[in-house]
Amino acid sequence: MMKQRTAAILCAAVMGASLLTGCGTGTGSSASGTSSAAQTETQSELEENTASSVVSATSSADLSTSSSDAAGQSSETVAGSVSTSSTASAGAEVPADGTYTAEFTSDSPMFKVNEANDGKGTLTVKDGKMVIHVSLTSENIVNLFAGTKEDAQKDGAELIQPTVDTVKYSDGTTEDVYGFDIPVPALDREFPVALIGKKGKWYDHMVTVTNPVPKA
Repeated sequence: MMKQRTAAILCAAVMGASLLTGCGTGTGSSASGTSSAAQTETQSELEENTASSVVSATSSADLSTSSSDAAGQSSETVAGSVSTSSTASAGAEVPADGTYTAEFTSDSPMFKVNEANDGKGTLTVKDGKMVIHVSLTSENIVNLFAGTKEDAQKDGAELIQPTVDTVKYSDGTTEDVYGFDIPVPALDREFPVALIGKKGKWYDHMVTVTNPVPKA
């Protein structure tokens, strides 16, 4: 009986070991299958991420190139604008010494050249310095100043004194008006001129001298 019981225990032990081995093998196979599937999914995700990274990098490169081109064009445009603006602000070149007829305009219809002179004055250039003589519409403006009204009222300010000019209209009549010799810092560029009338009040104006034509 003892032998039979021992044999039975041994048999049961052998069968249990076999079952455990089989279970371990099955679990291992399942784990291996799961691991392979996980590796496959991971590889697929890696490929997708790599492709996305390439697309993203390409898009970023294109965007960077476009931004660089746009920045370059913008810089060129700004540079061109600055260059043009600088040229314009510098005014035209000073003509050779001599006497010219030139157009004189201001920002006010009350401060203008007499109609008998068709909006023009006489520009004199000497040693590179320019002065334009303009005959106005009346004797109501008694002084001018080459600058602002604030500076015109400072001590020592040199006011431009008037001359008495006789103008002749198209109908043959004549009239005496005030004229002034105004320093011109540059052609084709606005510059400040202050004026004072008979009422003793100063006003600021901007004037421009353009299109000088040599006098015969």
